[in-house]
Amino acid sequence: MQTKNKFRLLSISLLMIFSVVARAQNNSQTNDGFVKLFNGENWDGWHLKLRNGDEEMAKKVYAIEDGMVHVFKDFPDSINMNTGENGTHGLFYTNKKYSKYILRFQYKWGTKIANNFDKWQYDAGVYFHVIDDKVWPTGIEFQIRYDHTKFCNHTGDLIRPAGADYTWYCDEDSKTYLHPDDGGKPEVKRDWMHLGAPTKKIHALDGKWNQCEIIVMGAQYVIYKLNGDVVNVAFNLSPGEGILGFQSETAEIYYQNIEIKEFEEIIPIEQFLKK
Repeated sequence: MQTKNKFRLLSISLLMIFSVVARAQNNSQTNDGFVKLFNGENWDGWHLKLRNGDEEMAKKVYAIEDGMVHVFKDFPDSINMNTGENGTHGLFYTNKKYSKYILRFQYKWGTKIANNFDKWQYDAGVYFHVIDDKVWPTGIEFQIRYDHTKFCNHTGDLIRPAGADYTWYCDEDSKTYLHPDDGGKPEVKRDWMHLGAPTKKIHALDGKWNQCEIIVMGAQYVIYKLNGDVVNVAFNLSPGEGILGFQSETAEIYYQNIEIKEFEEIIPIEQFLKK
C-alpha cells in the first residue's frame, strides 16, 4: 500500500509540474507563434546599459510599470537640458542573439524631455543585429522619432552606424525609401540616415500607441512597418545577426508588448510585401 501511495503522490506531483509548465508556455506564446521577450515584471533575459555606466541609475531610467517599460518615469520634466550631460542615454539589451525573426512592439511618447532634445526632438529607437552592447552600439537602427517643430514623423527611418552596412533603394531625389520594383534606385551618395516612406498612420503626441514591426531575415533583408504600413526596406545587411536593444535618449517614452517570432529558414520577402 505504501508503494502505491508513493506512486500516486509522484503521479500527482508530475501532473502539477506539467500543468505549470503548460500554463507558462501558454502565457509566453501567442496563437500566431510570437513569444514575449519582455515579461512585464522583471529584467529576466535582458541587461541594461547607460552611457555613464551607472547600473543603479539604469534601473530608474528603465522603470517597469504596469507591464510596460517607462523610460524616465521618476525623473523631472526636464533632464540635463543643454548641459552636454547625456549619461542617461542608453539601451536595454536582450542577452540572446537573433537572426531571422519578426520583432513587434508598441511605443508612445510622454512629455518629459532630456539632453540633446533641441537637436533631436522626441528621439529613441531600436537596434538589431547588434554585435556589441556599447552606447552607442554597432548594429542597425529602427529610428523612433517625431520632430514636433516640423510636424514630421521619422519613425521607420533606417540608421547605419559605423561598422554596419546595407543596400538601400530610394526615389530620384535620394531622399526617401522606394522599393526597386516601384522604380527605386540604389543610393548614390552613401549616408548614415535613410528616410522612411511617408505615412499618415502615426500617433505622434496624442498619447496613443504605435505598432511597430521589424521583419529581418539574417543578412538578406529587413522590412520596417509602422501601424501596418511598410515604411522602409534594406538588403544585404551586415552584421547578419545579433542582440536587440531599445533606447532611452531625448524624451520620455513607453514600450510595451515586446514580442518575437523566430524562423529557421529564410522567408521570401514577397510574402511580407504582398499588395
